[in-house]
Amino acid sequence: MSVDSYTPQSGDAGIRVAHYDLTLGYKITTNRLTATAVLQITAVGAVRTFSLDLVGLRVSRVTVDGDPRARFRQSDRKLTVSLTHPASDGDSIRVTIDYAGAPKPRRTRWGTLGWEELEDGLLVASQPTGAPTWFPCNDVPSDKATYRIVFTTDPAYTVITSVAGVRSIVRGQAQWVFAIDTPTPTYLVTVQVGRYTEAALDLAGVPARLFYPRRIRERVRTDFADLGRMMQTFTAVFGPYPFAGYTIVVTEDDLEIPLEAQAMGIFGANHIDGHGTLERLIAHELAHQWFGNSVGIEAWRDIWLNEGFACYAEWLWSEASGGPGAHAKALAHHARLRGLPQDLVVADPDPERMFDDRVYKRGALTLHALRLRVGDAAFFRIVTEWTTRHAYRTATRTQLTSLAEAVTREPVAELLSDWLDRPQLPDLPASSRADDPAPLTDPIPSLGRSRR
Repeated sequence: MSVDSYTPQSGDAGIRVAHYDLTLGYKITTNRLTATAVLQITAVGAVRTFSLDLVGLRVSRVTVDGDPRARFRQSDRKLTVSLTHPASDGDSIRVTIDYAGAPKPRRTRWGTLGWEELEDGLLVASQPTGAPTWFPCNDVPSDKATYRIVFTTDPAYTVITSVAGVRSIVRGQAQWVFAIDTPTPTYLVTVQVGRYTEAALDLAGVPARLFYPRRIRERVRTDFADLGRMMQTFTAVFGPYPFAGYTIVVTEDDLEIPLEAQAMGIFGANHIDGHGTLERLIAHELAHQWFGNSVGIEAWRDIWLNEGFACYAEWLWSEASGGPGAHAKALAHHARLRGLPQDLVVADPDPERMFDDRVYKRGALTLHALRLRVGDAAFFRIVTEWTTRHAYRTATRTQLTSLAEAVTREPVAELLSDWLDRPQLPDLPASSRADDPAPLTDPIPSLGRSRR
C-alpha cells in the first residue's frame, strides 16, 4: 500500500490497520473529548517507526503491546511512534493511545472537514481527510478496518453510527457501544449526536433507521416515502444491498451537501422540503452503499468510480420512477458539458478538482457510453459482477475494464480511455442493439416503469 498521491501527507505505507477500538467521552456543552484508541496494526515490510494521522488533539500516553517505553512525538498532523523492538513484515502491533482536546474541523483545500459542532449536537463528515480530527488513524481510502466504538455523553442526546448500538446509563451518563464488523475506510466512519426522533423502516426487506428532528416530521415522511421502491430498484440492477441495514440522519442544521458514510446517508434539514425537490440526492447517497462504500477505491484519483456510479444511479431512479429516462438524462448532461471548459481528465482530475461536478457527470456518461456500446443485458451483468466480485474490498479502473471485456468479449478499453483519459468530451456512441440503433428508450431490465 502506498501513500495516496492526492493526499500525500496522510497515511503511512508501512502499516495497515485491521481494527480500531475507540473509547470516547464527550461533553457537548464544552466540546471536550477524552479518549483512548487501541489499534491492531500489521507491519508492511520492516518497521522501526510508524505514523498515524491526528489533528487538533493532544496525546498524553502511548503503549505498544503493553510496553510503555515506546517513544512518540507529535506534530500538528502526525503522531509518530518509535518501536522498542523493530517489527518484521506481517508482524502484528497493538498500540494504545490516550488523547484529549476540543475537536474541531480541519481546514483543507476542500473546505473544513471532520468533527463539527452543530447548533445542538455534532456531525462527523470526513471525506477525504477529516477522520484524524477525532481519532488517530491511517487515513487513506485503501486501508479498510473494523471498529468498536464506545461513546459516552449526556443522556438527553441520541448517538448514531452506521449500526445500531447498545445504550446503558453509567454514572449518570449515556454509554453507547457500537460494533462495525464490515471493513470500512476511515473517511466513512462517522458519529452523529443530536436530539432525534427515530423511525424504523422496511426497505424492500432491508431494515432501516431514520433519525430526524421532530419539527420536520411530515417533510421527512413525504420525502423518504419512496425509499423502499428506490432500494428495490437498486437491488434489481446493482445486486443485493451490501450491508445489514441502512441508516438515514436528517440534521437540525442546514448542510451544504448531503454526505455518505458506511451504510448511512446524512442530509441537512434544507435538503428535505416535503416536495421531493432533491430526491436525486437521496438516490445518490443510497447508491454509494454499493459504489464507494462496499466497493471502495484504491486511490482518490479514481473518485469517478464512486461518484460516476452514484450519479448514474440518479438517472436510473429517474427512469424507474416515471421521470426522464437515463438516456434522456445523459443527452441533457452531455449537452451541458459541451458548453463547459474541456480541461479536465476524469481519470486524474488533480486534487483541487477531484470533487468537480464534471467528474461526477462525465463519470456517469462514461458508464452510459459503455451501456450503449455493449447493450443493456451485458452492461447490467458487468455492474452486478462488479459489486459482487469486489464487495468490501477496493477496486480500480483497470479491474473494471478487464471485467467489462471478460463479460462482453469486446475490446472496450479504447472506449473507456476516450472518456477517462482525454479532456475533450467524446460523442455518445450509438446503441449496439440491432433492433434499436436509436437512443435507448426501454425501461431498466426487469423493472416495470411506474408513474407517480
